[in-house]
Amino acid sequence: MPDRPTVIHRTPDHLRAQRAQLLAEAGLDEAELRERAAGWQLSPEQQDIWYTIQGIDYLLGGDG
Repeated sequence: MPDRPTVIHRTPDHLRAQRAQLLAEAGLDEAELRERAAGWQLSPEQQDIWYTIQGIDYLLGGDG
């Protein structure tokens, strides 16, 4: 039997909670994270967080 891709189901509330946790882990508020991302001034860990937040925002339809 071939491997099947894993599908993860998340509720909007779960995604919002994950987003808030990621912002806390980044050690920056959202505006500062966004500004630093625009200027390519993030650490590798913060960059990963930024990309994940962008993905969450996409899934939430931009309602972050």
